[in-house]
Amino acid sequence: MSISKDDYSKMTDKASPNSPIFLNCLKAFIIGGLICTLGQLIMELLKNAGLGEKEVQAGTSSILIILTAILTGIGVFDKIARHAGAGTIVPITGFANSVVSPALEFKHEGFILGTAAQMFTIAGPVIVYGIGSSFLYGLIIYIFKLY
Repeated sequence: MSISKDDYSKMTDKASPNSPIFLNCLKAFIIGGLICTLGQLIMELLKNAGLGEKEVQAGTSSILIILTAILTGIGVFDKIARHAGAGTIVPITGFANSVVSPALEFKHEGFILGTAAQMFTIAGPVIVYGIGSSFLYGLIIYIFKLY
């Protein structure tokens, strides 16, 4: 059975309708902005608690990561991400979600072979690329003494 390119194109257009780009961008902007606003609120609370700048930065990141991990674990973050799209990926919350989601998906295989082994399937390449590019950048700075 052979199908023409035009027929195939019509079938794919029918099977995958166009998404509302403007609405998706608006949702991503609003929800991503709310996540960043939450981060700013956490920063201000930690500053008002008397913590130093480095402690505030580390605390804010840690709290956002922990909140995302908890929300991912109970299934709420996926519902938010379904509406927000890229709005949840841009902040650090996207990274936390990419670590927790595969771990939950493979927990039935056990702690070591399931959760621990699968935890970095998505985030692992990002970590490797980040460390590798940081090393390369530092090496270039050192060689050319740009610092």
